[in-house]
Amino acid sequence: MTPAPVLALRDVSRRYDGREALQVAALDVMPGEVLAVIGPNGAGKSTLLRVLGLLERPDTGRVLVHGRAVDAADALAERRRMATVFQEPLLADASVADNVTVGLRFRGVSRAAAAPRVARWLARLGVAHLARRAARTLSGGEAQRVALARALVLEPEALLLDEPFSGLDTPARAALVGDLGAILRADRTTTVLVTHERGEALALADRVAVLMAGCLRQVDLTARIFYAPVAEDVARFVGVETVVAGRVVSCEGGVTAVDVSGRIVEVAAAASAGAVVRLAIRPEDVTIEIAGPGPRPSSARNALDGVVATVTASTQAVHVTIDVGFPLVAAVTARSARELGLVPGARVCALFKASAVHLMAQGGAA
Repeated sequence: MTPAPVLALRDVSRRYDGREALQVAALDVMPGEVLAVIGPNGAGKSTLLRVLGLLERPDTGRVLVHGRAVDAADALAERRRMATVFQEPLLADASVADNVTVGLRFRGVSRAAAAPRVARWLARLGVAHLARRAARTLSGGEAQRVALARALVLEPEALLLDEPFSGLDTPARAALVGDLGAILRADRTTTVLVTHERGEALALADRVAVLMAGCLRQVDLTARIFYAPVAEDVARFVGVETVVAGRVVSCEGGVTAVDVSGRIVEVAAAASAGAVVRLAIRPEDVTIEIAGPGPRPSSARNALDGVVATVTASTQAVHVTIDVGFPLVAAVTARSARELGLVPGARVCALFKASAVHLMAQGGAA
């Protein structure tokens, strides 16, 4: 029997100054899962989290906790079964240990009973050595670890995280994401994470909800969100840089041939001959070789000769746009870009597997 969601929204809307900020027909947060809510700035992610966490009442619709609709009379009692961590740690001007203890004191836990729980969570989050330090002297990463310990020491039925890593530098963020991920996996803490960083969702989430302009565009397993988006706007938000239209030429043996601007692209998916489709290809799934005669050792079914159009460096990779009859983007290391001589005008061959191509209907849904 499928368990009831810990938290759920049904036909929820929220408006500010007459503007629709949130419109969600249904959303479930299942026991033990980490659900990441991602989307661009202004999409309504924080509003959704506040409504889920009973910090705001929706204008219409229902918020359910363990299958029961919550009204104003019992909202406070239900909120006490949750814990929320915001972008800013919001620590009191007291010691680290006192900050972590405060929620337990509000719940009537004695100091003697609270002490071992506080010590355990400070240790699990790697800040036990800071227990007696004044919270105001902490670095950003240390302060957020303390804020997380303060939330988790309550053993909440639901943990709500609103951009908890966004104020941290890259090393502190990476370390905290890794440590928190290990805790959430070990304890199976039901968690909702709001973030605009795709990497955080990939690292932490079991499922992902993509929110755009206040509406859920796709809710799915994390891998499917990133590798099988339902529409172009979702695909582009999750890092797909090549989205092109084509017409199905044939489908045989589970492999579909699609004509894209006169080039044939093979896709490991079924489609009807003559159908107009859109193809989505992630840049990291495209490899580059210097163009030339002779057989290629790659097992990729797609090998398209073309000319480098642009080369753009980022902190994580070099993105190369290749004109193969349509613009195809590949992500390579800086070293590979140098060794291959990837500059505008260079002739290259772009290779990718049929299984790396995601096929979407022209109307948007996969």
